[in-house]
Amino acid sequence: MGCEEEVCKISKKLDKMVANGAQEQAMDLLKALRDLPITLDILQKTRIGMTVNSLRKSSSDDEVITLSKSLIKAWKKLLPETPSAKTDGNGSSKESKGENSNGGTASNQSQKKESAKEAESKSSATSAPKQTSFPADTTNTVRLKCRELLAAALKVEVDIEDDFQDAEELGAKIEDCIYDEFGDTNMKYKNRVRSRVANLKDAKNPALRVNVLKGIIEPAKIAVMTADEMASEEMKTLRQKFTKEAINDHQMAVTGGTKTDLLKCGKCKKSNCTYNQVQTRSADEPMTTFVYCNECGHRWKFC
Repeated sequence: MGCEEEVCKISKKLDKMVANGAQEQAMDLLKALRDLPITLDILQKTRIGMTVNSLRKSSSDDEVITLSKSLIKAWKKLLPETPSAKTDGNGSSKESKGENSNGGTASNQSQKKESAKEAESKSSATSAPKQTSFPADTTNTVRLKCRELLAAALKVEVDIEDDFQDAEELGAKIEDCIYDEFGDTNMKYKNRVRSRVANLKDAKNPALRVNVLKGIIEPAKIAVMTADEMASEEMKTLRQKFTKEAINDHQMAVTGGTKTDLLKCGKCKKSNCTYNQVQTRSADEPMTTFVYCNECGHRWKFC
């Protein structure tokens, strides 16, 4: 197996660990990655760096976090450097000493750039039309992607759109409510967004999407609704039917049969039992007795 295939295989395993929360073998996989001759081409094709970084963020194991950081740091060295510093007459770089041509430090220069960006964003916000109901803007790529997915789910074609609210604004509001609940773009946040997107795109449940677009279901409500609450009326009826059948089956299992105090439960040691006899073998064989304890619910086969 080539290095790239081995990295892909490990990447899939790590993704499953991050999704399931079970990271017992994470150290073994990280050590295997450390021993592989990974190149820049493999890093770009497999995106293993992003996978390891996700593992680092979700893990609570200090060893896993340390080794993940070490791998990411080593892989960063494979990235090509872009020379931006100017050299002086002696051939030494001024910016490498932390100074620019004006005598200011690199950190001061970065602070100035950030201030300029903030001023730009403020001026654009002032000039743009005021949207009081729209949630605060964000530069987080994960949040922006989730907003796009929610808006796309709401934009699925429908017959009438006259009284519908803007899908992009609604998607942003729903995402904002979900983010406020979790305070981070962790797995719980992502799973919550995925469930909203899946239910809103469900072709068998168009009423949910229409109700959100019409404002009948507020963004704050759809953000916290359970799968049962979002389900279509048909699905709710079907689930109620299954639940009722399961309850009836359970009651029949409990109430059916013959009560006796001659049999003793091996679990709670009480003699309040019910038994049924069923012919499970050939006709010339004796019937099998199934016993149910009315006290603790323990079941067993009596031979």
